[in-house]
Amino acid sequence: QLQLVESGGGLVQPGGSLRLSCAASGFTLDSYFIGWFRQAPGKEREGVACISRSRTTTYADSVKGRFTISTDNAKNTVLLQMNSLRPNDTAVYFCAAHKTVLIRYCGLSERTYELWGQGSQVTASS
Repeated sequence: QLQLVESGGGLVQPGGSLRLSCAASGFTLDSYFIGWFRQAPGKEREGVACISRSRTTTYADSVKGRFTISTDNAKNTVLLQMNSLRPNDTAVYFCAAHKTVLIRYCGLSERTYELWGQGSQVTASS
């Protein structure tokens, strides 16, 4: 069974940091590009960051310079390091995977992705 499981969410003060993990099971990440998305209450889900098969990265403007997406191949896991968190970063964060033959491309459109994790709550509040 193909599965993605997120972990690492929680409550942090504004300006703080969190690291989210997305563990893949039932498949290896080598043939997929991976994205992180988030959905705040009352808002649509939006793309945050993605990483291609060649490990090139793309970020939404709202998180550039603060968030970093990376992979841990030994653990078959994708990480999202979030620094300088702001109250408007508060959302449920999802990781997603898309199987592709493309090497250097990844996208931030949720419609591209066919496999999703269950989500992890991130709250930046004092």
